[in-house]
Amino acid sequence: MNIEFDSYKQKLNDCKPALEGLAESLNLAGLKNELERLHAMQEAPGFWDDPEKSQKIVVKTKQAENKIERYEKMCSTWDDLTTICEMAAEEDDDSMLDELKEGFSGLAAEMESCRLETLLTGKYDKNNAMMSFQAGAGGTEAQDWCQMLYRMYTRWAERHGFTYKIMDYQEGDEAGLKSASIMIEGENAYGFLKGESGVHRLVRVSPFDANARRQTSFSAIEVVPDIEDDSNDVEIKAEDYEMQVFRSSGAGGQHINKTSSAVRLIHKATGIVVSCQTERSQFQNKETCLRMLRSKLVEIREREHLATIADIKGVQQKIEWGSQIRNYVFMPYTLVKDTRTGCETSNVNAVMDGALDPFIESYLNCLATGNWVQK
Repeated sequence: MNIEFDSYKQKLNDCKPALEGLAESLNLAGLKNELERLHAMQEAPGFWDDPEKSQKIVVKTKQAENKIERYEKMCSTWDDLTTICEMAAEEDDDSMLDELKEGFSGLAAEMESCRLETLLTGKYDKNNAMMSFQAGAGGTEAQDWCQMLYRMYTRWAERHGFTYKIMDYQEGDEAGLKSASIMIEGENAYGFLKGESGVHRLVRVSPFDANARRQTSFSAIEVVPDIEDDSNDVEIKAEDYEMQVFRSSGAGGQHINKTSSAVRLIHKATGIVVSCQTERSQFQNKETCLRMLRSKLVEIREREHLATIADIKGVQQKIEWGSQIRNYVFMPYTLVKDTRTGCETSNVNAVMDGALDPFIESYLNCLATGNWVQK
């Protein structure tokens, strides 16, 4: 038998315990019981009488079905690849080697992806993510960098089958953007993106400098989970915030209503500011702002381990040197390096095109093990 088939047979035997361990990590037995319960609820009389509640149950059902189907497919792939090894041994046939290599590579990647998802155990990890972008000081250069980050994350979302919705977009004075907020929708969106919060630093030769000098720019990103209105989490009263109304503008195209329907809310106790301009009416924009504000307050309370929302005294983030979580160097060499995990790559163009998985994966692994480069 070809020695490579022996090698892959050993690899398959070695990964079998990890595959079985995933069933326990995924709580596969519990998922199947939950799926039975959800199916019973959908078959009960009057299920569709409450459309909002029924839709949530349908979504949960689909998510449980997908997880079970995904695991069963990995097991089926393992069986198929093992059969290929046995057939090749019996028939002394090397023609199936390419199929075996490709199949094993796909199985290993799928198992790693599934393993990472089992690390998403936070209270809000399964939720949609609200991502905000804020250009640092530096005028056009910083605003252009902010737009580059915006493009990077929206490309990442598209690559992974997530959808995103523009909630606020303030264009730069000459180029780029001053600030923006988007909602990234999909299961585990927050869990995957939560580690992207922080200051991102760019080093390059500025295209806006006639003397072609090297410039350093900063932009800040904030990621919070989308949290449904729940009085058990936080109650926001009208006297808790100041509301401002302004005319919509920016990259919303036909989806932006060019009237004074855009809304900005300023939380008095913390100074948190949220704005929305992409809904059709002032009322809708206000409701979206309240949703954003609620999510930010709850996320801060959870992150800082505070007992109540009232304990949040203020939120200030310095967008400057020394506070960055990741450096992006275009000149004199190319390098993207995370200061917390040590993850790095020289393929800066791929990263800017949305290839962020190594950074996200290294963050989740460090979060699980506590092995950080930067304490």
